[in-house]
Amino acid sequence: MLLAGIVLIAANLRMPLTSVSPLIGLIRSDFPISGTLAGMLTTLPLLAFAGLSPFVPRLARRFGMEYTLFVALIAMVAGSLVRDAGGVSALLAGTVLTGLGIASGNVLLPAMIKKEFPRRLGLTTGIYSISMNVFAAAASAVSAPIANGTSLGWRGTFLAVAFIGVLALGAWIPQLRHNRTAAVTSAAAADRKQNVWRSRLAWQITLFMGLQSFIFYVFVAWLPDMLLSQGMSNVESGYMLSLLQVGLMPFAFLIPIIAGRLKSQLGLLVLTCCFYLAGFAGLLAADGNPVMTSIAVLALGVAGGTSFSLAMMFFSLRTRTAREASEISGMAQSVGYLLAAVGPFLFGVLHDAVRNWTLPMFLLAAAALLLLLVGTAPARGGSYLFKPE
Repeated sequence: MLLAGIVLIAANLRMPLTSVSPLIGLIRSDFPISGTLAGMLTTLPLLAFAGLSPFVPRLARRFGMEYTLFVALIAMVAGSLVRDAGGVSALLAGTVLTGLGIASGNVLLPAMIKKEFPRRLGLTTGIYSISMNVFAAAASAVSAPIANGTSLGWRGTFLAVAFIGVLALGAWIPQLRHNRTAAVTSAAAADRKQNVWRSRLAWQITLFMGLQSFIFYVFVAWLPDMLLSQGMSNVESGYMLSLLQVGLMPFAFLIPIIAGRLKSQLGLLVLTCCFYLAGFAGLLAADGNPVMTSIAVLALGVAGGTSFSLAMMFFSLRTRTAREASEISGMAQSVGYLLAAVGPFLFGVLHDAVRNWTLPMFLLAAAALLLLLVGTAPARGGSYLFKPE
């Protein structure tokens, strides 16, 4: 039941976001919102991630990890219902509420895996990652066909997202009997002695997390629009966003298992950078050609699945306890998603300035090279955030 609960929580960590991009046109046809405000539907959850993530480990110590995850699921379901219920204000408020719930799940699931499956880190992280990406891909693929081909519209798609959250709530309820809180005095003493914000390795992991998120969320926000400008239809561009997730899936499952068995993850890191650069170049060269575009998108999916999995594994491999894992997860996802929130905005500003996709893609290529640079130390292996007490 614990593993089933983790799988269903993971399913809700990307689906509310990837279901939005293919529906932006339909939402704008109902509400007279600007392109900037429409972009906030992707940016607001990332800002919520950045704002709440540093405080999630403290909340988990105070109220218990299982209970905090339960409340996070309630926030995700409520957010989907709120953004479906009214006008523009409700849409934005529900998006923020959903983002706050996802932020808690993002931080705590790696720590939960570290605590409950210490000898199966790679396998359990792989299951968690693939669940998140399978549901994200499904949401990207079916949201536009559901909204366009049925009477449900875009609001009905958000209701379907809420239903998956309700299933996760039901699966997680049995875990509440195992809820434990940490002693406040011992936690405070540990905070003073071991501060992740002062660890150089923690900052390198944080920047790695941020740069891979930066690249991923640029494509979540802009890939459909880019392909529309190259002549693809709304449904086809939605399928390509789904294909990005399909490329992620096998690697999101396999890479944690492989990384957990290797003393050094440097080879995986170099391959990740190569796939990113090949994908960027291929997307520009394809210019709307379906076959070439599919190959490029799959390459980006491979790179995204590998880089995300490495980030998740660094939380476990470079820490000694579940508490340390939650602390670095909170730090990395706070600063990391703040970087990710800048990505879609900066990418859009560059595109508006130059009226093409070439310069913005060079920005992503630079991010991939920086990813290689900051990931080298965490990938070498043999080091931890803190020395053993």
